[in-house]
Amino acid sequence: MEIIPSEENNKYFKAKKRVEELKSFYMHIIAYIILIPIWIFINYKTYWGFKWFWVPIFGMGTSVIIHAFKVFRHNNGWEERKIKEFMAKDQL
Repeated sequence: MEIIPSEENNKYFKAKKRVEELKSFYMHIIAYIILIPIWIFINYKTYWGFKWFWVPIFGMGTSVIIHAFKVFRHNNGWEERKIKEFMAKDQL
C-alpha cells in the first residue's frame, strides 16, 4: 500500500475541483445554446407581437457570464494566502 504525500493529495483534489467547475460551466453554456431556439420557437408559435424571449436570453446570458468569471478568475491567489494566514493564526 502506497501512501500519497499530502501535497500531492491536495493538488489532486484541487485539480478534481477545477475539472468539476469547468464541466459545470460547459454544461451551463450547452443548456443556454439549446434553450435559445426553444424560447424563440415558443414565442413565435404563441404570440409574436411581444418578443418576450429576450428576457430569458439576457437573464440566462448574464448568469453564464457570471459563471465564466467564477470559473476563469485569475485572482484566486489571495484566497490561498488568506487560508494559510488563518491556519497560521490557529496554530499559535
